[in-house]
Amino acid sequence: MSKTSKTKRRSERTRKAEPADTVQQAGGEQRLDIPDVLPVLPVRGSVMFPGTIVPLTVGRSASRKMLDESLPQSKIIALFSQKDEEVEEPQAEDLHTVGTAAMVLKLIRQADDTISLIVHGLRRIVLEEMVQQKPYFKARVRIPPEKPGSGKKFEAEVKQLREQAHALIELSPNAPEQALTVMMNIEDPGALADFLSANLALDVEQKQDLLEEFDVAKRVRRVHVHLSSQLEILKLQQKIQEDVQSSIGDSQRRFYLREQMKAIQKELGEEESGAEHTINQLRERLEQADPPEKVMEEAMRELDRLRAIPPASPEYSVISTYLELIADLPWKKTSEDNLDLERARKILDRDHFDLDKVKRRLIEYLAVRKLNPQGRGPILCLVGPPGVGKTSLGQSIADSLGRQFARISLGGIRDEAEVRGHRRTYIGAMPGRIIQEIRRAGTNNPVLMLDEVDKLGSDFRGDPSSALLEVLDPRQNNAFVDRYLDVPFDLSQVIFIATANYIGNVPPALRDRMEVIDIPGYTDHDKLAIARRYLVPRQLKENGLTRARCRWLASGIRKVIENYTREAGVRELERQIGSVCRAVAAEVASANNGKARRKPAVIDDEFVRQALGPEKYVRDLDTRTTMPGVALGLAYTPVGGEVLFIEATRYPGKGNVTLTGQIGDVMKESASAALSLFKSRSPDLGYDIKQLSETDLHIHVPAGAVPKDGPSAGIAMFTAITSLLLDRPVRQRLAMTGEITLRGKVLPIGGVKEKSLAAARAGVKAIILPEQNRPDLEEVDEQVKKKCEFHFVENVDQVLELALGYQVHKPIRKKTRAGVK
Repeated sequence: MSKTSKTKRRSERTRKAEPADTVQQAGGEQRLDIPDVLPVLPVRGSVMFPGTIVPLTVGRSASRKMLDESLPQSKIIALFSQKDEEVEEPQAEDLHTVGTAAMVLKLIRQADDTISLIVHGLRRIVLEEMVQQKPYFKARVRIPPEKPGSGKKFEAEVKQLREQAHALIELSPNAPEQALTVMMNIEDPGALADFLSANLALDVEQKQDLLEEFDVAKRVRRVHVHLSSQLEILKLQQKIQEDVQSSIGDSQRRFYLREQMKAIQKELGEEESGAEHTINQLRERLEQADPPEKVMEEAMRELDRLRAIPPASPEYSVISTYLELIADLPWKKTSEDNLDLERARKILDRDHFDLDKVKRRLIEYLAVRKLNPQGRGPILCLVGPPGVGKTSLGQSIADSLGRQFARISLGGIRDEAEVRGHRRTYIGAMPGRIIQEIRRAGTNNPVLMLDEVDKLGSDFRGDPSSALLEVLDPRQNNAFVDRYLDVPFDLSQVIFIATANYIGNVPPALRDRMEVIDIPGYTDHDKLAIARRYLVPRQLKENGLTRARCRWLASGIRKVIENYTREAGVRELERQIGSVCRAVAAEVASANNGKARRKPAVIDDEFVRQALGPEKYVRDLDTRTTMPGVALGLAYTPVGGEVLFIEATRYPGKGNVTLTGQIGDVMKESASAALSLFKSRSPDLGYDIKQLSETDLHIHVPAGAVPKDGPSAGIAMFTAITSLLLDRPVRQRLAMTGEITLRGKVLPIGGVKEKSLAAARAGVKAIILPEQNRPDLEEVDEQVKKKCEFHFVENVDQVLELALGYQVHKPIRKKTRAGVK
């Protein structure tokens, strides 16, 4: 063995021991070192270029063995094209000497024993020497130096190449959409030439010549020549296509002749074709629909196009569907309003308890409609917690007016096309939900409910709430243009009723177009009346019972309300009543083989407890507020008002404050303001502020799994801190809400009606509110006013006097020359 061969083998062993896929940092970029010796994969019928990602299919046993043994060591292989792709077992002389080093990105073994690869070209390489031929090729390679282009002429050539490539992609019918973006993002001229070389329709030899060109300027010029040739071919093809289309005039002439033949056949008594029958039907329906003149002109234009299109064409069904929509829309079909105000009141009272404000607003609309029949429809937004009857109110309004009712659920809609429709150029296009519901309603003045308008979303497909701005604008919706319909439709006679749980989630511009009507939650008295009048009869009917078999007492309904539900509406109340009715139905069905019971089931509080199990909710205000440091706050959430227990405790420490209970940033700031206010007033309260430096405070708002935020808990936090540090318990069954300032002022808050309802449901007897919220007391339910005593305060001193029975005594301060002493 020669010394040279020993040296080569030693060098190869050393090379094998080194990691091939070494990542190096150079100038902030990552690159892969190409080993000197690489396993070789012969490629036939294609040429791999650097910077491209292509799939390959490997079927030769030697190539599969190479992949199995080499890839666990390194993902980089050498790809060399065969000179003759017909050769099944190529030798070293059958391969081109210039190839590409590539990284294997993915390997998939197929059922037919072949392997599918996805490889990424890295660099040009030159085959120096074959160091192994059996069982597969291994070669020593080198990376050839490239000569970069320079000068203004070269820059002009690169720019011209880029422009011609842009034109070629635009003309190519099968070019992928991202090809243009990828091409425009390639800045290196050599890489641009390689990208175009890989994607041009060239034979293997032409591509191999481009791969073997190391001079970038020459490579750019050669690619430019091939690109210009293919661009000319595409332009010629386009011209031929245009000539063919221009010759369609002859086919049109033949079409008219065939039409005359059909007319002659009709005179002879022969039946017309199916397509002609469909077109004539569409024409009759369009004439019956009697759309506006401009809409009719557009429909006739589309109908003429339909005649010229073969029925088997995809465009035929698109146009016929569009014309059917125009024929089905109620352009001039209007339902006559029943303007009997007394009848409307009876229907609204029959279907809904209370809701006087909404009923009054509807009666006002009927009165205005009676005086001005051409007036526009109102756009209302009913805001309230779940289960108070917002959605069902829309059907009652439609019944009282004698109009059709349609409902669109907007919860979770994120696509603007759901409102405005899709353009007919898209496959599967359809009109928006507004036009679809009006088509189903069959009149152009239905009551259209936009349910859950506060649950609208938005993403890359658009913002549906912005699309609703035109729909809900009385000055614009008389010419609403759906993208699918593409002609104006008058929505000004439609009564739009939107519903929302929380008006804060509705965009301001959309909120400005609607008349907002707040629907508060129900008191226990209201729930009892609703259950007796609506819920119990409905559940008896649904469960196959009668009053003779199941008799509900008021005590049983109160038991369900107080101990098995805690909500602003009545949805859960109806579910629990249904559960009790099902328990009775099970007894009735099992007794006497389904025969009627001798005695009816009397539903009292004891029967409810047996049917529903242990009580879910217990009113424990007295037990939780006996200790100092606990105050009752009130909050307003999208599901109604809530009572918050704000607890404070202290322990030896260094003056730190801990806040827990999943409270938001605004509520944390309220706690900080409350503590600062206490510190500033500690002399007036008779508390030694030095004790705070040796005490840690912990403020907690229970129900830690529920997020809480807002400034209205300010006075409750201040009261809890003061109660703790002065060791005075807060007055029993007293709740409070209001924002505080560092000067001790109590500022107004929102949601007074909902908060007072929650307080009354929880058993609160007295409520402290800011003085500036006194006018809001008019909106509070009379039953709540009877249950709760309302106190209005301007500063925290009044709060402490009401909550702790503590009179704040401010010492008299004397003025000196230096200031206040």
